[in-house]
Amino acid sequence: MEQETKHPITLEDIEKNKQVHTYIEQGNEILGVIGYTEHGFPHAKRSANYASNILKSLGYSERTCELAAIAGYMHDIGNVVNRVAHAQSGALMAFTLLTNMGMDPFEIAQVVSAIGNHDEGTAAAVNPIAAALILSDKGDVRRTRVRDKERIPVDIHDRVNYAVERAALDIHPEKKTAVLSIDIDTKLCPVMDYFEIFLTRMVLCRSAAQYLGLSFELVINGVRLL
Repeated sequence: MEQETKHPITLEDIEKNKQVHTYIEQGNEILGVIGYTEHGFPHAKRSANYASNILKSLGYSERTCELAAIAGYMHDIGNVVNRVAHAQSGALMAFTLLTNMGMDPFEIAQVVSAIGNHDEGTAAAVNPIAAALILSDKGDVRRTRVRDKERIPVDIHDRVNYAVERAALDIHPEKKTAVLSIDIDTKLCPVMDYFEIFLTRMVLCRSAAQYLGLSFELVINGVRLL
């Protein structure tokens, strides 16, 4: 049964929701078992903050920025079901959760569309929230996402993430650019390894930036590569 609410659902409401908390926590544990990098609360919070800030810097309304933060925080809850098609299962889970919390149906549609369209292979920048989520999610590359240091020499995903010393996504509204700047320790992995596993994601970021009226640039160790 739907619960009435006297105020719009906020990111704080989502963070306090026991179901959301449990699904993020358990989904992250499941991915750890099968060898994926961290997809827990640090990633959820970064994705929420980055998605909101991207739209804020482009002049979107406060409420749209809040919805982007909600989508960013919830986007990986489908991992509790399975990594395969986690974007779609996560969107369906978010639909039920947000409906039960009393969110406006139009806002639910915006959030679940973004969640359902964030994973490469099936992703598309279908609305501003989805575009911001794609950029924030794919831009979260950092060594603290690596769980098992012993896997670094043999696993290219762990090696690339661990080699990243700094990553920042900067939006420049006046230049109409979205710039992902990354510093990689090439003693740990060559730049080509980054492209081997992340090229599809970077192409997706370019598409998302274009939806927002921006050009996407990738700068690695001070050299523009896209």
